[in-house]
Amino acid sequence: MEQERKSRETVRQIGEYVSENQARFYRLAFSYAREQQAALDIVQNAIVKALEHSEQLKHTEYMKTWFYRILVNESLNYLKKAGREEPREPEKMARLMEREAPEEGAQIHEMVLGLPEEMKTVVMLRFYEDMKLEDIARITGENLSKVKYRLYTGLEKLRKAMGKEAET
Repeated sequence: MEQERKSRETVRQIGEYVSENQARFYRLAFSYAREQQAALDIVQNAIVKALEHSEQLKHTEYMKTWFYRILVNESLNYLKKAGREEPREPEKMARLMEREAPEEGAQIHEMVLGLPEEMKTVVMLRFYEDMKLEDIARITGENLSKVKYRLYTGLEKLRKAMGKEAET
């Protein structure tokens, strides 16, 4: 009886969390799929998986990293199944990710999308989702030093690409 009550409470908390953060989840999924419908499908699949496996969430304080791990895995699974490499709607994603300087933000975002998947994931979670490196390590299932390396390497690639852009 107590276990069932805890399970219902966890499902309720997952529902609230998803409801509060759906725009963020969509933005991250869109950065992988680059198609509106595919991003919506990815988020929906992640929500279904989270609800189906809610008993695996032992401590609700880890819900953020737990759900993002599911979402990132669903996004990567979509890419594998679809065999997608070319962006379909990059300008739409750039608009979603813009900050204070829209044209600069769009250029940087395009460069981020061009990073290898493991670097792109770390950079996106760190700067677009404002996550701590420790949380990113839990989401990706990698150790902290590997996450730091991927972030550093990804940022170096971006700096070099921006330097080349400035030269032209």
